Amino acid sequence: MRNKRVLLKLSGEALAGEKKTGFDEATVKEVARQVKTSVDAGVQVGIVIGGGNFWRGRSSNAIDRTKADQIGMLATVMNCIYVSEIFRSEGMRTQVMTPFACGAMTELFSKDRAVECLQEGKVVFFAGGTGHPYFSTDTGVALRAIEMEADCILLAKAIDGVYDSDPKVNPNAKKYDEISIQEVIAKQLAVVDLTASIMCMENKMPMAVFSLNEKDGIANAMQGKINGTIVTAE
Repeated sequence: MRNKRVLLKLSGEALAGEKKTGFDEATVKEVARQVKTSVDAGVQVGIVIGGGNFWRGRSSNAIDRTKADQIGMLATVMNCIYVSEIFRSEGMRTQVMTPFACGAMTELFSKDRAVECLQEGKVVFFAGGTGHPYFSTDTGVALRAIEMEADCILLAKAIDGVYDSDPKVNPNAKKYDEISIQEVIAKQLAVVDLTASIMCMENKMPMAVFSLNEKDGIANAMQGKINGTIVTAE
């Protein structure tokens, strides 16, 4: 199935490459190359990026959870501004939107404006999560995908799909080619967090999980060719 509008979720750690922190420009340029192929083919692309290459505040008990989550939101803003500029250097037009004011650095999110940018062929980066603590970037991508009426959420991960158990621990773990979101929730397979899973179930938003490291994995997924796992939500 060919997608017309997609929401791509990238992990912050993935952008850091082998360094595990900060940015790896070669990695981001490769992501940009693949996204540009689809944008040039007419696919409308929104992107949500995690902040794990800068901040993992939930592991610290010394900081109030609300403040830790706010730091995480700002980490995603930094990521989106950086990746947006790399995308521009590769010949794409972009717009970074946040659910809270960031001076002149980003534009305040509104659905109408975001849809307008997508229809103009711009890649729209949805930074800052939902703008509230206690919600992850998983929830952020589910929320924006539903608001934007996307065809699918694309989850580019370090793993090449959804398994019935952790393949790093269990060499006999079974990979699913297709699985329902109801089964994901029932088996606690943690494709995305529970809040995001329930939102996708209630709003019938399908997801596709594939490896970021697969050659042309992002480009293929945007064209509806999934060499991973499709999570249905009917």
